[in-house]
Amino acid sequence: MSATPHTASYYAASANPAPPRPPLNGNHDTDVCVIGAGYTGISAALFLLEHGFRVRVLEAAKVGFGASGRNGGQIVNSYSRDIDVIERTAGAQQAQLLGEMAFEGGRIIRDRVAKYAIQCDLKDGGVFAAFNAKQMKQLEEQKALWERYGHSQLEMLDTRRIRETVATDLYVGGMLDRSGGHIHPLNLVLGEAAAVESLGGIIHEQSEVIRVDQGAKPVVHTAQGQVTARFVVVAGNAYLGNLIPALAAKSMPCGTQVIATEPLGEDLAGSLLPQDYCVEDTSYLLDYYRLSADKRLIFGGGVVYGARDPANVEAMLRPNLLKTFPQLKNTRIDYAWTGNFLLTLSRLPQVGRLGDNIYYSQGCSGHGVTYTHLAGKIIAEALSGQAKRFDAFANLPHYPFPGGRLFRVPFTALGAWYYQIRDKLGL
Repeated sequence: MSATPHTASYYAASANPAPPRPPLNGNHDTDVCVIGAGYTGISAALFLLEHGFRVRVLEAAKVGFGASGRNGGQIVNSYSRDIDVIERTAGAQQAQLLGEMAFEGGRIIRDRVAKYAIQCDLKDGGVFAAFNAKQMKQLEEQKALWERYGHSQLEMLDTRRIRETVATDLYVGGMLDRSGGHIHPLNLVLGEAAAVESLGGIIHEQSEVIRVDQGAKPVVHTAQGQVTARFVVVAGNAYLGNLIPALAAKSMPCGTQVIATEPLGEDLAGSLLPQDYCVEDTSYLLDYYRLSADKRLIFGGGVVYGARDPANVEAMLRPNLLKTFPQLKNTRIDYAWTGNFLLTLSRLPQVGRLGDNIYYSQGCSGHGVTYTHLAGKIIAEALSGQAKRFDAFANLPHYPFPGGRLFRVPFTALGAWYYQIRDKLGL
């Protein structure tokens, strides 16, 4: 069987060297078997090793093969549904716990980068950009909400300031989160995987899990071996497939697209984003962009419900790129790729246990870079006997998509179309 490589992205082309990680072969015993070597799985493995557990990670393809190695590279705080929604649906006590954790993922990333000397082009500062007065009001409300939960590194940007920050006339204003930022996402997870191995963790690539036997000591099977463990952590997210059907029932894989231009040079790149912040707009189906270390513009957006690969990613994104930066009309696109994330109906992560010893976290709904790093920490806490923060997520209610497995894609796309129309009309 041939090995599955990384998708042909800018990130794969510019990835730091990584050692070969052989497939699982034979029978093994460990404390924790982690399924999936993306941010959730690698973050959990690293925290568990720091807690003294023996850990073995099984990855179907390559470290960072899924969303962790394909995303826009933006460090965005909070969740895809903000804390006010949790306050209304889950109550003040649960919202307080989740609110206190909403800004922790970015701090974990910076701690990992510093502690393990990870070379991933970390830059500080993220901007939320508003197209109209309604979106500006929403950003002002978001700023007040985040400050109520102790997050103070925020600054509102008026029309003059946003145009000093982003060389486009699309926006009327925005909000700067100085604790936001951006990274080379694949190099981040590769660096964290190296940290896992430095602490004695074992990672097997090209080791797709085909069955998990539950029980007092669960057994995780691949085509060529098996791992018996005290605990299993399921961290496949949108790439888990139907391995554990109970986890597929209330979530839906979705695709998002990214392009990277040719290198723009210092002058042009600096004129587009003078402070080198990353940017995302505040529409329901948003665009997001930033500069790479070699001064390419990395521009993402678009959602394909059901995670089908579009025929032409560049054709999907280039119109929005040029609408934002018409000065790039003659610029070549060097890379175009797609990647999947896992959407939940509530837009909040699904966290929980299957039995007493199989733990899972999935469904970041587009806010995975920071949340997944937090997820690894709370999973390690739970396996160490401190489950309060894990249970704050596990107790969130989750529901199936309208229409079931057969009709969830068209129903969700129809809902997205409705919100797109509202955005365009400024409603």
